[in-house]
Amino acid sequence: MQPRRTRGLFAVAVATAALLLSACSSAGGSGDDQGGPLAGAPSWCGSKQITLGLLDGFGGNSWRLVTTAAGADEVKKCPSVTNYEYADGQGDTQKAISDIQGMVAKGVDAIVVFPDAGEAMLPTLREAYQAGVVTVPYRVFPGGKDGVDYDAWIGADFTTDGHNWAKWILTNKPDGANILFLSGPKGNSQGQDEYDALKQDLPADKYTFLGESPFEPTDWDPAKTQQVLSAAIAKYPQIDVIVSDFGPSLVGALPEFTKSGRSIPALVTSDGNVLGCFYQDNKDANPDFQLFTVATGNDNVRLAVQYAVAKATGGTLPDSTVFDAPVFEDSVSKTPNDVECRDDLPGDIYLSAEMSPEDQAALLK
Repeated sequence: MQPRRTRGLFAVAVATAALLLSACSSAGGSGDDQGGPLAGAPSWCGSKQITLGLLDGFGGNSWRLVTTAAGADEVKKCPSVTNYEYADGQGDTQKAISDIQGMVAKGVDAIVVFPDAGEAMLPTLREAYQAGVVTVPYRVFPGGKDGVDYDAWIGADFTTDGHNWAKWILTNKPDGANILFLSGPKGNSQGQDEYDALKQDLPADKYTFLGESPFEPTDWDPAKTQQVLSAAIAKYPQIDVIVSDFGPSLVGALPEFTKSGRSIPALVTSDGNVLGCFYQDNKDANPDFQLFTVATGNDNVRLAVQYAVAKATGGTLPDSTVFDAPVFEDSVSKTPNDVECRDDLPGDIYLSAEMSPEDQAALLK
């Protein structure tokens, strides 16, 4: 719940924003009954000029740097976005709330928000929406409903990831397997969706899930991942498959298998250059080491930007509000790709992303 003083300040901000939005209606607003696609631009880019803000709850790792840059790159495709602003909540929920309040008070026409704090962000998103700002949270579900608390939540289909992982396991481990599933913070909805899909597809009499249910929590932090995986290696003499929804975080811990005299098992996960290069360097010495990845999802932000811009400028809304991460690499079938590695570039880039590897590398300098 917001402190009383914060709610009071936000009420002033909302009132101010409403006046600004009304006064500036010729340059912004919802665009539902105005504009139309701008000639020569993508169909989601309408002719009504707007200001757009992109806000992160936390922007301080390589995945976020690439994702944020992808959002800015998508914005550039629409000339009707005449001003673009960015804010990083730095992992502080109150700052993330204040960032939204500040943009609303300045009179932005649309905001795209990565609501890391989940439902704690819902009241602020709702107030921005009620002030007339096109409000589009994405990736992390903040609770609430489309058209009531915000314009639309642009989610990722983590259930599809779970089904894709299960299909690979069924094909390549048909006789059964001991599976260790790692996800982010305890209770996160992404990990739960993935687990539910895995459990739906994998017969319980042949496939055993090790460790904490529904997953071993790692906070998507490489250091904690190493601790969790090291403990699991010591506890379980047979791990046939590791499933993880953030593959690059595994790399620091995988040598623990070698130290214990065991082969690195099959990894079913999301992509990252550091992981692909680790596989190429270690596959020959580890006979059980196979790798299957789905795209890590940096481009989820592009769909969110498209929706927000279309809604605010009078463009054509995207056909879907769900980002589907495609299968990316398979070391067994080589379809659609064999495991990729750019050892001339930093490990903290994502070869599945639309942004070129070279442009991603430039962000990390």
